[in-house]
Amino acid sequence: MYIKETSQAIQRGDVYLGIELGSTRIKAVLINDKYETISVGSYAWENKFENGIWTYSLDDVWKGIQSSYLQMAADVESKFHTKLTKIRSIGVSAMMHGYLAFSQDGTLLTPFRTWRNNTTEKAAIELTELFQFNIPERWSIAHLYQAILDEESHVEDVNFLTTLAGYVHWKLSGEKVLGIGDASGVFPIDENTGNYSEELLLKFENMKRVSAYEWNIRSILPTVLKAGDVAGNLTEEGAKLLDVNGYLQAGSFMAPPEGDAGTGMVSTNSVRKQTGNISVGTSAFSMIVLDKPLKKVYRDIDIVTTPTGNPVAMVHTNNCSSDINAWANIFKEFAERLGIEIEPDKLYESLFLTTTKADPDAGGLINYSYLSGENITKMPEGRPLFVRDINSSFTLANFILTQLYAAFAPLKIGMDILYNEEEIQTNVLIAQGGLFKTTVIAQQILSNALNTPITVMNTASEGGAWGMAVLAAYTKFGNENMNLEDFLDQYVFVNPNSSTLSPEPQGVEGYETFINNYKAGLPVEEAAIKYI
Repeated sequence: MYIKETSQAIQRGDVYLGIELGSTRIKAVLINDKYETISVGSYAWENKFENGIWTYSLDDVWKGIQSSYLQMAADVESKFHTKLTKIRSIGVSAMMHGYLAFSQDGTLLTPFRTWRNNTTEKAAIELTELFQFNIPERWSIAHLYQAILDEESHVEDVNFLTTLAGYVHWKLSGEKVLGIGDASGVFPIDENTGNYSEELLLKFENMKRVSAYEWNIRSILPTVLKAGDVAGNLTEEGAKLLDVNGYLQAGSFMAPPEGDAGTGMVSTNSVRKQTGNISVGTSAFSMIVLDKPLKKVYRDIDIVTTPTGNPVAMVHTNNCSSDINAWANIFKEFAERLGIEIEPDKLYESLFLTTTKADPDAGGLINYSYLSGENITKMPEGRPLFVRDINSSFTLANFILTQLYAAFAPLKIGMDILYNEEEIQTNVLIAQGGLFKTTVIAQQILSNALNTPITVMNTASEGGAWGMAVLAAYTKFGNENMNLEDFLDQYVFVNPNSSTLSPEPQGVEGYETFINNYKAGLPVEEAAIKYI
């Protein structure tokens, strides 16, 4: 990437911006016509547990977006000696699902309810039975119906219901739309029409409790768009909201806002049928693009879509790396007591590398990484829990290994349904997420856990924000001229840099022993929730 060439592209506005609001970090990634990263800005944030709800404030949303944009723009000016004033197209991505409800005048009616909340069980079960289609607790329609069941006063004033990505896009462009992948976590999608299922909309609006309200479900949901569609333009107000310094011009094309699952598929080139990917972070999820419908409805398998509308079997777990991060911080504090300063990457690398000396079954140690409730194992709340018996081999290596084993455990349970009951086969799964920054270790453990080869690409660290920037760039092709699958193969992933690890028999056997002990000990976790 040459400075002069890139500087000229920036001056012309031949650049594309992807913004992603993840669970712990907001990122802004600027790419060029070769889909190379020009600059990155980021902002760390954390959800809050307030009044029994996991939430983020909208003030923090904009503080994070503006901070990451300014950092990225400053980096551009520093590297390429030109201000960022024009961007060809922009895309916004964020954590899927959740509940953001607004009144007619745009007032937020209740604090943002994120995907992490396990508070809609009754609504999710009732809707699943009515639709004969799995409705997870974190889906927007489950949150809306639970609010109806709970007779929350704000429901009568709902005028617009959207996701976090849809909300940010609305404020930047004035358009109340969603990419089909994100929309599939709001309300079930009909694969044939590429829109919300008309049959299920009708069933929902005819429910006795729903029909009592003056609003209609069709009128309050965002319009569904597919990758390649132009989803409006950056307005003057949106440009000022994004770039508080006022250099950015309005007019950029806006890509349909997507969920982090969709951008994960793009950034791992896993949008073709029979391909699959895994994203790990605060939560974890696997996505396998289906070539045929599942045989039946599973409460642990969500049916969502790719950014182009193809059905995907999704295993979503609410917990993954949070407990690892908490334990890592304990080791960091201990090191500081000894007068040793350790950089985060070095700390994780040192801890993860100890697992090379661990027992394959983690020495009989068990860990439950439940900072919040876990849908896969039917846990309503979180109680992080470490358990061992008198015969366990309690070493540092085994302790760290059981943390990594536990991070993937709910995902393993869900994936076994697809492998064993649906007989779905994948030659390889492509993984991304912070756990893979330390090469080999987490990648090999995941391969052993799922008994499947795991590939990690060089784009893994850039993740969904880069994937969203690629979707923004795809708007210049449009879905009529070239489908997304061919676009990714022929333009973006021409020479992919990746590494693949296959399952190790001893590791597979060790993980099976661990997961059997993990399942057997779940009543201990239930007791912790009940009594602590």
